[in-house]
Amino acid sequence: MSALHDLARSAGLQIDWEDAASRPQTVSDEALRRVLGALGLPAETDAQIAQSLDAARVEAGECSFLSADAGCACVLPVDRAAGDTALLVLASGEEREIALEPCDGGMLAPGVDEAGYHRLHLGDRTFTLAVAPPRCFGVGDATPRERPWGAAVQVPSLRTSDERPFGDFGTLAASAGAFAKAGADALAISPTHALFPADASRYSPYAPSSRLFLNVLFGDLSLVGQLPQEGGSGDLVDWHAAIPARLAALRKAWDACPADIRERVRDWREGAGDDLERHATFDALHAHFFDSGARGWRDWPARFHDPAGPAVAGFAREHRAEVDFFAFAQWLARESLAAAQGSARRAGMAIGLVSDLAVGMDAGGSHAWSRPDDLLSGLSIGAPPDLLGPDGQDWGITGFAPAALLRTGFEGFIATLRAGLESAGGIRIDHALGLRRLWVVPHGQPSSEGAYLTFPLADMLRVLAIESHRGRAVVIGEDLGTVPEGLRPQLEARQVYGMRVLWFERGPDGGYTAPSRWQAQAVAMSGTHDLPTVAGWWSGRDIDWTWQLGRGSKADSEGAEREGRGAERARLWNALEASGSANGDPPAPDDTAPVVDAVVSHVAKTPCQLAIFPAEDLFGLVEQPNLPGTIDEHPNWQRRMPAPTQDLLADERIAARIAKVNKARP
Repeated sequence: MSALHDLARSAGLQIDWEDAASRPQTVSDEALRRVLGALGLPAETDAQIAQSLDAARVEAGECSFLSADAGCACVLPVDRAAGDTALLVLASGEEREIALEPCDGGMLAPGVDEAGYHRLHLGDRTFTLAVAPPRCFGVGDATPRERPWGAAVQVPSLRTSDERPFGDFGTLAASAGAFAKAGADALAISPTHALFPADASRYSPYAPSSRLFLNVLFGDLSLVGQLPQEGGSGDLVDWHAAIPARLAALRKAWDACPADIRERVRDWREGAGDDLERHATFDALHAHFFDSGARGWRDWPARFHDPAGPAVAGFAREHRAEVDFFAFAQWLARESLAAAQGSARRAGMAIGLVSDLAVGMDAGGSHAWSRPDDLLSGLSIGAPPDLLGPDGQDWGITGFAPAALLRTGFEGFIATLRAGLESAGGIRIDHALGLRRLWVVPHGQPSSEGAYLTFPLADMLRVLAIESHRGRAVVIGEDLGTVPEGLRPQLEARQVYGMRVLWFERGPDGGYTAPSRWQAQAVAMSGTHDLPTVAGWWSGRDIDWTWQLGRGSKADSEGAEREGRGAERARLWNALEASGSANGDPPAPDDTAPVVDAVVSHVAKTPCQLAIFPAEDLFGLVEQPNLPGTIDEHPNWQRRMPAPTQDLLADERIAARIAKVNKARP
């Protein structure tokens, strides 16, 4: 084993790994050097490798974060000379002197029963001790109802009777109430993270500026006495027109705010602290420099790169009105989302909103500017080459650095979870595989030159359990794709619900798994926003898009793919008949409603503790919200519902479909 490989493993890099086809792969030494360099561990020469190894060992020895399960002993990584007693300060403030015993790896501290973040003082060292409950807050904790169900929506797609150019949190509140009256206990929503308000081209919810704050465009103007913004009756959101118009409406609302609203904003702002001030300042700076071609903070003059520097302080003073406006916009978004969750719960939802936590954020955004030490630098998150993407993927986003998580006591991760759970009864973690490892790619290199970077899974799961119970919120993990061996059992042990999607629940022969055999501790789904809708798949709309855009296909020709889809339709219909969800001959490709009815009924019969149906499937729509791998070739994140949620749910066919769900999931 070489010193380079020693260094790589100490940094958490996986040198040997298996691809999607279970073929062994090895990261090249050159790729390891590039990734290590980006992690702040130079490895170009033997001397650099030795110095980096020493630095990595020192940092590991200085780690002051420990996690444990409630009631279980914990090993303190200290020498026996540190002493045999320590002072434990509980999160409540209670102090206890505890006895330590020698053990392999250090000194053994007795178990603590109280969950939370405690402090252990031993000599001149202080440890944060995160003590977790045995599992996350569960569906059964939220409601005694057996096997509840919910819907999944893209917030901008929603409509209400007062036509708005896109759905916002006011629209969401009305939709949540309507779904609750239809029997739903949960409403999963697309990410609502802060984007870049000055840039109307950036509306993808999965490349946020910050996950600590909200998308100000979703603020409900009616909460401050303003009429909702009008317009936008088409099938697609015209973001390039709608975003500037919404910002103008928000500015008008702020200018007209009475004294009592301004006082509420001021009080909230004082309690929100430096993170809010820096985010509001970032949005003001981004808007200021955007017209000069700056997309992110790295494009600003260098003197504005330091959020604590004099140039930024001077800008904030000189542009106080603009910073005040963006702080107000955050307040309104926060109040509006809380109102939507309140609407869901008052209407009878046991869980209410389920927020969506994007896997990362834009490296040019607010979080990367204001808290750069939290994040990976010089590396992008992506995916290795696989059968679906032979060249691999570079998502162009960054995320938390494992070493920074341990160094800061998971401060950024905890803050991010709390932001996501503030007005929600659940959270969905996008690409939950990243709790264990992420594929990282050095900037300027192809994805094939990346490597898997290991994350502190056990610690992150314990933090998740603590925050889940603190917020009384269920946790769903997107465990789709190339799942590392052993990860799903670890998630299940903590009651992080995996996603079981109809299209992927199949046996070795390709046949669909019977509903009765679906895993109980999971969320059943008929699809996701990245997949064809049931109606779209049955009608072959996804095949239309594949050949229209010249995308890759396993079939040699369009005709061959359509012929193969015919066989797949028969296979699906057979499974639907076997579960008692369908009968008779398969409908024609353009007769999608009976298939949607059968699929929804089929998925509703699973023993999964929660079932979530995309609104597109409940309403029998053909087009999907997002087509992965496209930018502007397909109208991603622009599609709108055909009518207000209340009207759609009142439609006779849709109401009958949902009645079957309520009957199948008592």
